[in-house]
Amino acid sequence: MIVQPIILCGGSGTRLWPLSREQYPKQLLCLAGEVSMLQATALRLNNLPLSTVDRLAAPILVGNEEYRFLMAEQLRQVGVTAGGMLLEPCGRNTAPALTLAAMVAQGNGEDPVLAIMPADHVIQDEAAFRAAVAEAAPLADAGKLVTFGIRPTAPETGYGYIRLGATLTGTACQVDRFVEKPDTATAEAYLASGQYLWNGGIFVIKASVWLAKMAQYRPDILTACEQAFTGRQQDMDFVRPDKAAFAACPSDSIDYAVLEPLTAEGANSGEVAVLPLDAQWSDLGAWSALWEIGEKDDGGNVFKGDVLAVDTQNTLVLAQGRLVATVGLKDVVVVETPDAILVADRHQIQKVKEVVGRLKVEKRGESHAHRKVYRPWGWYDSIDFGSRFQVKRIVVNPGGVLSLQMHHHRAEHWIVVSGTARVTKGEENFLVTENESTYIPLGVTHRLENPGKLPLEMIEVQSGSYLGEDDIVRFEDRYGR
Repeated sequence: MIVQPIILCGGSGTRLWPLSREQYPKQLLCLAGEVSMLQATALRLNNLPLSTVDRLAAPILVGNEEYRFLMAEQLRQVGVTAGGMLLEPCGRNTAPALTLAAMVAQGNGEDPVLAIMPADHVIQDEAAFRAAVAEAAPLADAGKLVTFGIRPTAPETGYGYIRLGATLTGTACQVDRFVEKPDTATAEAYLASGQYLWNGGIFVIKASVWLAKMAQYRPDILTACEQAFTGRQQDMDFVRPDKAAFAACPSDSIDYAVLEPLTAEGANSGEVAVLPLDAQWSDLGAWSALWEIGEKDDGGNVFKGDVLAVDTQNTLVLAQGRLVATVGLKDVVVVETPDAILVADRHQIQKVKEVVGRLKVEKRGESHAHRKVYRPWGWYDSIDFGSRFQVKRIVVNPGGVLSLQMHHHRAEHWIVVSGTARVTKGEENFLVTENESTYIPLGVTHRLENPGKLPLEMIEVQSGSYLGEDDIVRFEDRYGR
């Protein structure tokens, strides 16, 4: 029996603004440890008990193509080699994502058990999680569709619930039914009964079983995914499904597409099993969740970064780059970033989505991008700007190469702070080293490379009538942009 991790990397995490944004969502952030949530998920099944499992395969990722280089770089940083990286041209929810991943998993003639994990969950007791996967795998190999239910700690109205049915083996039970997010009184009754678990969105299902159930319940999704997979293209380490075919695919979740029809009243086949999971789980859906799982001081506060607090209680403060001082606060969330600061009542933190909505209506860049922007070659930080100038700090990774490009409206002055730059300027090609500079006139074709073994750090001063990122004409690009 082979266990194949499937990591679902979709979602934008708007309720964790201003840290989580469209171009750098929460699964790529280090919110609950020293590694990002994606990195923690990719490492989560390491040391899986192999008493009943023959092999743990390399993880298959399914994510937005906009994050492809970020996902690949984060895996490289923690020494994980992906078994496949599927790039969705658009979001179609989890059922199509899993269907494509199952096709990749069967690509070499195997039929593994898929351990399906969202990339944006926090699991603090990873040994308990691995034990649960090891218990679920034989059930899935025998044809069960296994979901994990989180033991509720409060009458939470923001989660769907699973009602426990008859006991199977070990801690596993049949799923009696799935129920939608309840009101407060219903959630309290669920908690008191002990018969309900939170629906955590984590599944263990054999690849062939999932595809068979899709054929039974959602043949329209399966057909669209088959067409998208047949028309796929290999792009370096990435697999690109056919864009038009995938865009035509209906959107649905794993639960709605298959699991709920299998457990519907009057049609419950007993094929869906649930394992209660006690692993200190959180979906980190809002800043209040980070406060709940965080290590608290004597005042019930969770602080990260440079924080000075006076008479402050039950408050979350995240400081990214500056000193944040608080006085007389209680039940507040403060999140400081270089270009935006959030201050909110911890009990009304769900309304952060309204802030993001307002930013989008006003077409403000803070809704989708940080001041520091990651690129496949490294990153840049826009540290100052005016009506006709912009100053950027640029870091190019060893071996990184920017595209061969030109600008219609701006000129650029490059100053090397550390490392060595190879510069193409028109017909010229030369090196620029520490404390040296070069000038790129408007309209001149140019390229920047780091030929060294250390990061290249530069200051770029742009000047011109228009300084937007869309004033780039690319002639060649290693990264296919």
